[in-house]
Amino acid sequence: MAFDVARIRGLIPALGDGWTHLDAPAGMQVPEQVATAVSTALRAPVSGPGGVFPASQRAEAIVDAARRSIADLVGCDPAGVVLGPNPAVLLQRLADALGSGWVIGDEVAVSRLDSQENIAPWLRAAQRAGATVRWGEIDIETCELPAWQYENLVNHRTKLVAVTAASGVVGSRTDLSKITGLAEDTGALVVVDASAAAPYVPLDIAAMGADVIAVSATAWGGPAVGALAFADPGLLDRLPLCSLDPTARGPERLELGPHAYPLLAGLVASVDYLAMLDEAATGPRRERLITSLGSAKSYHAGLLAKLIGELRGLRHVMVIGDAMRKIPAVAFTVGGVKASDAVEHLADRGICAFADETASGVFAALGVSEVGGAVRVGLAHYTTAVEVDQLVGASAELA
Repeated sequence: MAFDVARIRGLIPALGDGWTHLDAPAGMQVPEQVATAVSTALRAPVSGPGGVFPASQRAEAIVDAARRSIADLVGCDPAGVVLGPNPAVLLQRLADALGSGWVIGDEVAVSRLDSQENIAPWLRAAQRAGATVRWGEIDIETCELPAWQYENLVNHRTKLVAVTAASGVVGSRTDLSKITGLAEDTGALVVVDASAAAPYVPLDIAAMGADVIAVSATAWGGPAVGALAFADPGLLDRLPLCSLDPTARGPERLELGPHAYPLLAGLVASVDYLAMLDEAATGPRRERLITSLGSAKSYHAGLLAKLIGELRGLRHVMVIGDAMRKIPAVAFTVGGVKASDAVEHLADRGICAFADETASGVFAALGVSEVGGAVRVGLAHYTTAVEVDQLVGASAELA
């Protein structure tokens, strides 16, 4: 493996601002090659698809390249990749399409570990249809989502299971294989939100057992573009039409309005960036992605262990959750200090972090708002051990 964090930092112009960016849960900073791809596409003649002239053909080539890049990222057929502004919008379109066929007595399973973008659309669709919503609960000690409970949540009436691959709030990764196996046995569709996991671990839609995977390019330093990847592209032609074009086929059936072609060009560049995280990665892009993200996973595992171990060494700090499998996202509380005050203290020392004081999502189940909220941080491809030390040192001062 050849994961060189110094080399990677040199690819990110924004890191020259002097701040310690531990704000990865909101999206990583943008590599130079992504910004260049977007600006180059903005300067080039690009028209709408369907024409025989170069500007139109360039638009079609950009869309095709974008679908192929996401297909390489998750291991699916490019014909099953739907593109849009973000996963929230795309998941809402998918929920509207699928929910139109639900009736009273049908059931949907969602989880407390998921973000609202993979919960709210399904709750709305279930409410319109009169369907029953069943909840997967988290273990309040570890913040894991126990897979065994889905034996009681999924049955022959279940139409859909929505679950996250990893929490961008507390970092817990989900054991998907058992959940998706139960869903497959009952014929339920599985929609996995992999937005938080995609920058850190290799994705394989077949191994995950997912029917649909949602990802957001901003999570790994890409532009504001989201995608849905379908394991079976044929499913798209069986969904109600969302597009304004009555002749739309395949992924275009869930795409509304013209694409932002410069952003799609940036999406391609961002996936290429992920594929070059490990200098030793060779072969087709899919193979380079697996190698590079595997190297990133190993690098982050050591850095995360250091961060959690040192934070737990501070008496006044409590790290939330203790999952066996994690991505490098951490939430913690500071005894006697509100989260908002803690992040102001960190900002005074040049550290970017977030405060979450609302009783929603994972924190609602944990009652975090009752103790002043939680501080949230996340490691990125460019995070160093020195930056972890800066966070721990600044947190120690809050005693």
